[in-house]
Amino acid sequence: MKIKTEKSTLVFNAAAYVFLTLLSLLCLLPFLVIITGSLTPETEIIAEGFKLIPNRFSFDAYRAMFTNPIQIYRAYEVTILVTVVGTIAGLMLTSMAGYVLSRKDFKYRNGLSFYIYFTTLFSGGLIPWYILIVNYLNMKDSYLALVVPGLLSAWNLILMKNFMKSIPDSIVESAKIDGAGDFAIYLKLILPLSTPGLATIGLFMALAYWNDWFTANLFITTESKFPLQFLLYKILASASVLKTSIAGNLSPDFKPPTETLKMATAVVVTGPIILLYPFLQRFFVKGLTVGAVKG
Repeated sequence: MKIKTEKSTLVFNAAAYVFLTLLSLLCLLPFLVIITGSLTPETEIIAEGFKLIPNRFSFDAYRAMFTNPIQIYRAYEVTILVTVVGTIAGLMLTSMAGYVLSRKDFKYRNGLSFYIYFTTLFSGGLIPWYILIVNYLNMKDSYLALVVPGLLSAWNLILMKNFMKSIPDSIVESAKIDGAGDFAIYLKLILPLSTPGLATIGLFMALAYWNDWFTANLFITTESKFPLQFLLYKILASASVLKTSIAGNLSPDFKPPTETLKMATAVVVTGPIILLYPFLQRFFVKGLTVGAVKG
């Protein structure tokens, strides 16, 4: 009986590994198409469409994108700076607020939790938000305009609060008996125990900062302060304008790299941030499920 059970377990594990491997390859397929599409000549894409293996390779899209490489490198610096600073500061604020709201001895925690939840149902709108950032906070054309609006999110606060509620109260009570203060408990006990939740919310925040281009479109006017996403958006818009303006002036054989430029843009934008996920993947599922179910 034991031998049969072991054999069935081995068969199941083998089938599961094969299935998950095939599923992973299918998930990678679109990204491979994007990579090969960025290396395909524009004329071939127009004539035959996107293919996994092109007839010949071309770097025209990357040459067009890196016409001014200093600008790309500067945009990378701005995006990395905004992502790192915004994620670290946002995690500190979110974790501190989540810890306070999870404390049962905090008198106003239910009222504040409802107020935070209420903001997920209604918002002031784009125009009041723009007036607040520009006229009252004076963040027009400032790096703060890229960082401050994304520091706190109602969804992240609720997720962190629910995750910290899953930490046993006995840990906090024993630390208080030993004479630890609230901030020492938060810093030395709660934060280390909240690593899965912090990793989950940190990934959400990092992706949001990295992919944000709309905030720069509203508030940033100096070209040297453009983040990567907004700069590449402008490059794509310029390529579309170029294609329209020269359509009747040059030979029909000339095809500016607009379609391949879109693929090259996707590669340049998603390449670095996608490398962050494997380091956080082991915390991601645990933090998301615990924070969503508990409380």
